[in-house]
Amino acid sequence: MTTDTTPLTHIVDDDEAIRDALSWLFRTRNVPCATWASAEDFLAAYQEDWRGCIVMDIRMQGMSGLDCSTAVRQRGSTLPIIFITGHGDVPMAVGALKRGAFDFIEKPFDDNALVDIVQSALDEDARNQARRSARVDVAARLEQLTGREREVMGLILAGKFNKVIADELNISMRTVEVHRARVFEKMGVRSAVELAQQLTLAGLYNSATPSAE
Repeated sequence: MTTDTTPLTHIVDDDEAIRDALSWLFRTRNVPCATWASAEDFLAAYQEDWRGCIVMDIRMQGMSGLDCSTAVRQRGSTLPIIFITGHGDVPMAVGALKRGAFDFIEKPFDDNALVDIVQSALDEDARNQARRSARVDVAARLEQLTGREREVMGLILAGKFNKVIADELNISMRTVEVHRARVFEKMGVRSAVELAQQLTLAGLYNSATPSAE
């Protein structure tokens, strides 16, 4: 249904009235959306570069929302999934949350509450996309580092000063300074703090921010 990467809220529900009501609601709130009459239709059209989120009935004729979510995840999708549930489906929805669903909302749902949840899901997907893009960029930059530069970078991230790095690697302070400068240049940063932030955003570093500059 779409060939670009515009973030869309994909409404997957076998009830035409629900699909129409939700698409109208989202359009009035400037939330781009697409509708699908079944889980099978959605999966048949699914593209791996889709961005946005999924709002899906947990119970449908044919493939259920839960089975659809499993199939989507098996394809590598990280799109946040919001389940629409009836009262009797709440335990099922809670179980889905434990398996990674973004949220669920009970019928009859409050329009404002649903739009708020969808916006949070879209924001989450945008953050995930930013992390993926950063990971690709940082990985390419890391490939440019020599083995010695990687060693120096690891010690920089550990918060160690040039003198300590020189002693540990048995090289001169001047050599450390050269390696440090090259690491910063290749990674496109100006400080150890920026380096740690860059790697953290890419999901490649999660230790405490280094204190040494």
